[in-house]
Amino acid sequence: MLKFPKKTKYKKQHKGSLPNFIINDVSSNVLNYGSIGLKAAEYGFINSRQLEAVRQCISKIIKKSGLLRMNVFPHTPVSKKPLEVRMGKGKGNVDHWVFKVRPGFVICEIETSSSILGRKALRLAQNRLPFKTVIISE
Repeated sequence: MLKFPKKTKYKKQHKGSLPNFIINDVSSNVLNYGSIGLKAAEYGFINSRQLEAVRQCISKIIKKSGLLRMNVFPHTPVSKKPLEVRMGKGKGNVDHWVFKVRPGFVICEIETSSSILGRKALRLAQNRLPFKTVIISE
């Protein structure tokens, strides 16, 4: 099930750009809920399809031996014009939703007793993300 907000104040918004400096927000750099987590190593956008792929991949590995916590939710709409449409005539319709990730942000956390199983799940989840990530543990 793809994630997107139920209601927003405006239908479309500027995509914006990713800043070229590291924000030292300590609350998003440490594990709060789990024993092992996936931390972003560079800037990037993660869309709702990639987020769902990561969730399914991790859930398939850990099953009921652990608990998964996702710390991201796609809030930013990205619009796209249809194929073979000329320039102009306004902004396109919303195509997908993204979350802006910055370095040091913990994307997901797993609370499990088996750290080997958790690392295996996160290693497979790394392949489904479009930017570099690091596996961290307490």
